[in-house]
Amino acid sequence: MIRRYLSIFQLTFAVTCVLSLPVTQQSATSAEPVTRKINLIELIEKGDVEYHLNQAMELHDAPSDVWKVEDGVLHVSGRGYGYVATKKSYRDYRLMLDFKWGEKTWGKREKAARDNGILLHAYGPHGAFAGTWMASIEAQLIEGGTGDVLVLSTKLDDGTQLQTSLTSEFVLDRDKEKIWKKGVPRQKVTEGRINWEKRDEDWSDTKDFRGAADVEKPVGEWNTLEVIAKGDTLQYFLNGVLVNEGFEASPSEGKVLLQTEGAEMFVRRYELLPLK
Repeated sequence: MIRRYLSIFQLTFAVTCVLSLPVTQQSATSAEPVTRKINLIELIEKGDVEYHLNQAMELHDAPSDVWKVEDGVLHVSGRGYGYVATKKSYRDYRLMLDFKWGEKTWGKREKAARDNGILLHAYGPHGAFAGTWMASIEAQLIEGGTGDVLVLSTKLDDGTQLQTSLTSEFVLDRDKEKIWKKGVPRQKVTEGRINWEKRDEDWSDTKDFRGAADVEKPVGEWNTLEVIAKGDTLQYFLNGVLVNEGFEASPSEGKVLLQTEGAEMFVRRYELLPLK
């Protein structure tokens, strides 16, 4: 606490030091561990969520049209670039997502790989990253690349740094891209992507792409993505297979966001559960 006798100079210095810190260091812990099942589809159906769609993009339908619950299944139309976010921040949980791709793709991604994602430990202002996302750690959903880790850091207009980071066990593939390899020395990552373990080196951003070793099921079939967020570690399981992992995540809590990115998707399960 700043005492009454603190001089104006001292007060100014103290405030300046706080504001110069990355946001992840300023924030006090506000999230509680998940202790009961939280059905995120029900929250969306009730409207107990927050929406952000980048109005500068070619697609920006009304949120109620982009994310629509029909007979208990969430239909993501894909006609927009943005997300539906929880109002609260969470930590220490299992996230379960049962999803399948639809046939429809739109706009600039009409012929590109079907793309979406879950943003974890999201913080800072809405749309701070490229006008579209929040600073966060992504569990990627994309044909051929589901299970990739993306680290989203950014800087606000006032110069505030939203610094996201984690450490990862990775090597570089033929194209010098990071690819997860369990057991190798950990390295810090502050931006960019760590590919899932068996992502095809010949991956291309084309609709219906499938790699030789893909764990993801074909379009139209249900997949299960499980994320274990325990302390500052993250594990991604796709259809029961561990496909990526991160350590020393900063932040290690935050909002949970489901994206829309030009591809139709159906979700029959979207839950946060207590850790076992």
